[in-house]
Amino acid sequence: MPKISSLCVYCGSQAGHNPAYAEDARQLGIVLAELGIMIVYGHGATGLMSVIADAALEAGGRVTGILPKHLALMERLPDKPSLLRDELETVITDAMHERKQEMFNRSDGFIVLPGSYGTLDEFFEILTWKKIGIHKKPLVVFDSAGYYEPLKRLLDHVVENGFSKQEHRDNATFVRTVDELLAAFGLSRP
Repeated sequence: MPKISSLCVYCGSQAGHNPAYAEDARQLGIVLAELGIMIVYGHGATGLMSVIADAALEAGGRVTGILPKHLALMERLPDKPSLLRDELETVITDAMHERKQEMFNRSDGFIVLPGSYGTLDEFFEILTWKKIGIHKKPLVVFDSAGYYEPLKRLLDHVVENGFSKQEHRDNATFVRTVDELLAAFGLSRP
């Protein structure tokens, strides 16, 4: 596996009801900072996006937030102190598709934390890109507190019903802990 220097994290702009989601995001942000791995994310100032970015920045890590212009205007960024830090690089794109391409270009792999429709959209797009050969980067789904069990079952169902091959299903690795996630990228705690 090639050296990992940056990872794209797809996750929710909400924190969800289970405190485990935020705690896993916080722990992951700290560990990635300690490993010197830059986090590339959607530049959200709320939810799990904020949790992982803040944790990484507070641990001395590097974070790049990528945001389309229309969301930057809607969210009046930056209005949160952590988003003003020098360690946070902010990239504003013209459109959502450009944002997703920029996140892809700047990342050596992808992590999917709990999230909503946008997170699922990003997951399925990057999974599809891997299936059709656009990239060979690792894709790891952090199944925090079992959040993604229904997604895992759906992907298995797609294979069982002949709409995809098992090798394509296996392009997404599901893990339950930070240590399993690190191992999936060939990493370990410092």
